Amino acid sequence: MSLDLNIYFWIILIAQVGFYKLDLLSTLLNLKALSPNPPQELTDQVDADEYQRSQDYTRERSSFGIILDSFSLAILIAFWWFGGFYWLGGLISGLGHGPVVSGLIGISVLIVANHLLSLPFDIYSTFVIEERFGFNRTTVSTFITDQVKGLVLGALIGLPLLALLLYLFENLDHAWLWGWLSVTAFSLLLTYIAPTWLMPLFNKFTPLEDGDLKQAIHAMAENCDFPLQEVFVIDGSKRSSKSNAFFTGFGKNKRIALFDTLIENQTTDELVAVLAHEIGHFKKKHIVQRLLVSIVTTGVLFFFIGLFMKNVQLFAAFGVTETSTWLSLIFFSMLYQPVSRLLDIAGSMWSRRHEFEADAFAANVTQQPSALISALKKLSRDNLSNLTPHPFHVFLNYSHPPVVERIRALDGA
Repeated sequence: MSLDLNIYFWIILIAQVGFYKLDLLSTLLNLKALSPNPPQELTDQVDADEYQRSQDYTRERSSFGIILDSFSLAILIAFWWFGGFYWLGGLISGLGHGPVVSGLIGISVLIVANHLLSLPFDIYSTFVIEERFGFNRTTVSTFITDQVKGLVLGALIGLPLLALLLYLFENLDHAWLWGWLSVTAFSLLLTYIAPTWLMPLFNKFTPLEDGDLKQAIHAMAENCDFPLQEVFVIDGSKRSSKSNAFFTGFGKNKRIALFDTLIENQTTDELVAVLAHEIGHFKKKHIVQRLLVSIVTTGVLFFFIGLFMKNVQLFAAFGVTETSTWLSLIFFSMLYQPVSRLLDIAGSMWSRRHEFEADAFAANVTQQPSALISALKKLSRDNLSNLTPHPFHVFLNYSHPPVVERIRALDGA
């Protein structure tokens, strides 16, 4: 076994190392940007001790991220350089199964191995870092149950779809087109059923009880002509003291959920403003726009998968001489990484603009921009958010604008 140091080898290697260094640079710049004093806009909610804790939390998470990224890159390059893909491909081929079953076994082995390698880091993150800063409420039992549920659910959902894709690329002309259509249909179905059937496997969703908050929310929804059927409270406190709210699903299965920790820490006006923001994403058609873009980019992805399927030179870059459909999917995913990362950055830029638009919608509907400002300040304080992120770090990683930028935009609304 020997690696062919061809163009594909260098593209993948430079991308892996290059993005690692880019992320490392952004993290170091982000740490350097930590200011000794909180932004003026948040001094009414964040005292000196809380601000120091947020900076300590940022440093801890950043150091942990550097270690995790370094470990992941080292494992990948070592497995690649010392013939891991050649060895695994030969082992799976030697089992004598057909291309579909072989692919299911091979990809499952890689997924399980990756999960086991990352498990110690997940444990440390949950039970050491999050515990140290007072966020963790996950018990060992809950953690284990979540891991088992995640693997089982991933297998039940992912393996049939993967089997279909392997079959299509093995047997049909224009398989990329059928694969694209299959994944699109599957994703839409999953988005539709997830709020009702999948998410409740991990969290309890309870309809918001009658009272002033529910009345205020429904009044706001009626004011902005949003067909709100029910607001749910999610037991986020089961795992963490951090707060959040989200909108998911479509059609009759649309679901707005508030973390119980959010309800504990916010006033009625602030909660109404947060939900108005979530409804703003729907009214501004952000969800539909993102869905359509996702469908188109998935189509482009599958088109290129079809072009590079069983590409001999691509396999040679990994030291593999016997081509297969399942390894084609693995190798192409690594070759496609630069494009994927650029699309992620563009998507985050677009998402940040959508957040500003949803903020403006909420301020206009409630006529109380101060309520959303107050809610954002509390969320940043309670979640120990980094209040002074470096612009380059924001550019690479943030799907939401920094809280100070959102507050300033709302102040001008």
